[in-house]
Amino acid sequence: MNAIFGSRKSNGESGEHWLTISDLMAGLMMVFLFIAIVFMRHTMKENEKIKNVAIAFQENQVAIYTALTKEFQYDLADWGAAIDKDTLAFNFNSPDVLFDNGEIELKPTFTNILNDFFPRYLNVLKPFRDSLNEVRIEGHTSSAWNIASTDSEAYFNNMRLSQGRTRSVLSYLYGLVPDETDWIKRSIAAVGFSSSRLIFNEDGTEDAEQSRRVSFRAITNADIQIKRILEGTNEANG
Repeated sequence: MNAIFGSRKSNGESGEHWLTISDLMAGLMMVFLFIAIVFMRHTMKENEKIKNVAIAFQENQVAIYTALTKEFQYDLADWGAAIDKDTLAFNFNSPDVLFDNGEIELKPTFTNILNDFFPRYLNVLKPFRDSLNEVRIEGHTSSAWNIASTDSEAYFNNMRLSQGRTRSVLSYLYGLVPDETDWIKRSIAAVGFSSSRLIFNEDGTEDAEQSRRVSFRAITNADIQIKRILEGTNEANG
């Protein structure tokens, strides 16, 4: 029987064998627990960095909006303009002042406004340049074109119109402040959105007048900072 089932001593040795495996499993669990704690601490640190960027972003947005409002508060009504607090878009909302219908050439009244506006605008943004990704000149149109056009034709016709208008604005501004030409080339873009970002009345109908506008939008680089943090986290984990 002992030959078949083994002696008590061998049973004792078997028990010691299983005890050793239990100790090994306990050790592995401690290692995994330690790794989990380190990972959690690392994740908490990265989350804290992202939180700090988000807080700085919010504070920076408020500071830029406050500076723009302080500088231009007495000009907005005369220019038919408004500043959007959430997007930092400086909107010129009087289409009759900006361009003739269907044209891309700046009207004299608009060039006079830009002569006053743009140097001051650059000066307001100067303290915030390290936190800016770009300044975007955005052209927007209504959805209309002409009675015979389809929706698609109207959209692409308005796309060409909005792009042409923003290029005209940027071309005019390019030499307006000679000392800032290099920064303008690096940091200011002209974009046409056609009728993709319409303004609507309270009843849900399109406000064609307000939809036809030109905006200067300061875009901060908070998303780039967060992306770098996440990329650093992925590299560390890799």
